[in-house]
Amino acid sequence: MTWADQLAVLAAGLGAGILTSTVGVASLLSFPVLVAVGLPPVVANTSNTVGMTPAGLSGSFGYRRELAEHPGVTAAVLVTAAGGGIVGSLLLLWLPGSVFEAVVPWLILGTCVLVGVQPRLSRFLRQHAADDEPRVRISGLTTVFATLTGVYGGYFGAGSGVMMMAVLGLGTDLEFRTVNALKTFAVMASNVVATVIFLAIADLDWLAVGLLAGGSVVGGYVGAHIGRRLPATVLRSLIVVVGIGAAALMLVR
Repeated sequence: MTWADQLAVLAAGLGAGILTSTVGVASLLSFPVLVAVGLPPVVANTSNTVGMTPAGLSGSFGYRRELAEHPGVTAAVLVTAAGGGIVGSLLLLWLPGSVFEAVVPWLILGTCVLVGVQPRLSRFLRQHAADDEPRVRISGLTTVFATLTGVYGGYFGAGSGVMMMAVLGLGTDLEFRTVNALKTFAVMASNVVATVIFLAIADLDWLAVGLLAGGSVVGGYVGAHIGRRLPATVLRSLIVVVGIGAAALMLVR
């Protein structure tokens, strides 16, 4: 890579780190940059996952107050995202890259719609629920969808944060800022287990990994402070707009 390429990867890491802790579509920024500077797609994907792991770690640290509010939910998210991430990372190494390409943009679009309508849909579900108590635990169905989101996160990850927000937003009655923190924590958990696997058996570009990691660790922490301060309506709108834009870009590629 040239100096200009290295600077672009470092900047992509910083920007993607901020996105990790806010709108949750980080890989749609960092992955194309790695491909643009000449990395093969699979190497770019594995290197991107390893390089973006520090963003999830620093972002989760930035959200530590929110994560401590519901330790049971936090633990459940850790287990589902990590377990799914193991399966997804192995699928990345075993399956052709075209398997999910056709459906990923539609998955992101669908979850963006769910994030947008989640307040009204949640109110409807509460009004028709037999139990009026707020849902502060993860149900069996929510666990299944959270695990599937973890699988996708380990496989490719672009938009997995948006998907996790939709799953947790519909499956619980937690505050939006807490759901955002849990989304960041889920991305971190999925990336950590995928990183362990990729370090053992995958091809990586270590220069790209180092540059992404350096930028993303700062961006993840900064993004947590931004995400905490943004009003829920503003953050939700940003997630929907950015997610739809990212899906549209993937459809026209």
